[in-house]
Amino acid sequence: MPGTEPSGTRTPLFEHALRLHELTPDVPLPRDGEPYPDEERRRRSPQPGCPRDREQVGAEVAAVLDEHFTDPRSVPSQLVGRFQDVHVPIHPNARITEAALRAGARAREAGRWLVRYGTDTDDVVVGLALLAAVGAVHDIPYVQTIGLLSCTFGPLAANAIERLPDGAGPLLWLADRVAGWGRVYVVEALCRLGDGDPDVQHWLLRRAVDGDFLNGYFAGKVAEAAGLHEALTGSAVDAETVDHAGRLVHVLTYCQGMGMTLARYPHAEEVLAAHLRHLEQLGPSPSRYYIAALLARNLGESGDEGSVAPIRRWQTYRDGYLALLDQEDWCETARSALVADDRAIVWLAATASDLGLRAFGDPASSSED
Repeated sequence: MPGTEPSGTRTPLFEHALRLHELTPDVPLPRDGEPYPDEERRRRSPQPGCPRDREQVGAEVAAVLDEHFTDPRSVPSQLVGRFQDVHVPIHPNARITEAALRAGARAREAGRWLVRYGTDTDDVVVGLALLAAVGAVHDIPYVQTIGLLSCTFGPLAANAIERLPDGAGPLLWLADRVAGWGRVYVVEALCRLGDGDPDVQHWLLRRAVDGDFLNGYFAGKVAEAAGLHEALTGSAVDAETVDHAGRLVHVLTYCQGMGMTLARYPHAEEVLAAHLRHLEQLGPSPSRYYIAALLARNLGESGDEGSVAPIRRWQTYRDGYLALLDQEDWCETARSALVADDRAIVWLAATASDLGLRAFGDPASSSED
């Protein structure tokens, strides 16, 4: 395409993401790929703030794009550096989308060039916004790669892929390779695509929650989109689903202000009862002991009131988790994990005195009934 030769010796952000991805192909990039190649340059030049009038967000970017596309002789490389003095939003923006739609194929061409060759974060964000509006299926590999730098590019990458035909598969690929805020946007997009897609349902039920505090923004959406209560009460429930369900419910016990809490989840009692039944059938493991202890704590007086009140609602389930934790095979599992320096169990032993866990008490008294 015209204007495809990048100027200077600066590293394109796309190349930066690709190199890091090749080092860790199946997991998120270390530190989300930061620092980006242009970090020092951006630090020297403070970025414009967001307009006070929210209706004006994206207007300056759209104006630059309209001016560029009005000239039939303009090439994509001429957009380089045009956004340094304007606020560039990293989320989908109606004004930028409208500018892209007005330009059509030329916006698609410019978006591809900026994503592939852009050496400035703002330029690449604008390119990704153009592809989110008018990109095609064969742009997905470019969107996926730049989306690996997910803290900045995750929102637009998820939006760009979600709107394309058969976007679920590429989103699942990206979901396994992003963390933090980027994961929030990708998982939320998967929740919107989950209805009727067995691959998305399978992933949401087993891998959506990764232990990050930000999981609170989407845990409730995952529970509803994946039909968690139906999955746990079905005829064939695998251990991976049960273990993930425990982690997901734990998030619901502390996520007030972020998303749906356990108190507001309409199937809370059904899911807790089913989770307890499956734990009894599966037996102990260090991770199950840890989650059961966290749930026992969070469903009681030490829990987050805004997420679980009224506490009395959960007494039956809290008692059930405490009864499991008191069984000798569960105690022995926890003690063995403690000796092996399992990080979660070591932390639990040091902080769970309020639960009176027999596994961490006097070994001589632990065998007495």
